[in-house]
Amino acid sequence: MDEKYIDALKALSDPTRLRLFWLVVDAGQRITVAEAMDVIGDTQYNVSRNLKMLHKAGLLTLEKQGKWVYYTLKKQTAPHCEALVNSVKFLPKETFDDVTKRCELRLSMRVNGECIIGANSDEWLATIEKIS
Repeated sequence: MDEKYIDALKALSDPTRLRLFWLVVDAGQRITVAEAMDVIGDTQYNVSRNLKMLHKAGLLTLEKQGKWVYYTLKKQTAPHCEALVNSVKFLPKETFDDVTKRCELRLSMRVNGECIIGANSDEWLATIEKIS
């Protein structure tokens, strides 16, 4: 059996990786590790490790730009990966309401479409305090 299939399925079997993947799919744009950390509220180590696993599984692409690493949904050509992406798109949106709201807030802090502030910045903490 081809390991690619197993890697992709394993990658999405973890709740944190599923939330991160859903975040990238739903956002429809590239996401930095710092932004993902703030959106899902996890550590840099965990977010980086899980995004790398999604990348290794062939579900995400990564691009380094200065000090930032951006992750984007990989254009799928393999039918099984395309089906996985589509299945995630059809998960109930209300399951990820918190992720969606936090993502919209975090991405609104970009300047000219670029991430400019790191994770857990004072600006971010003040922003989420307003909605709590």
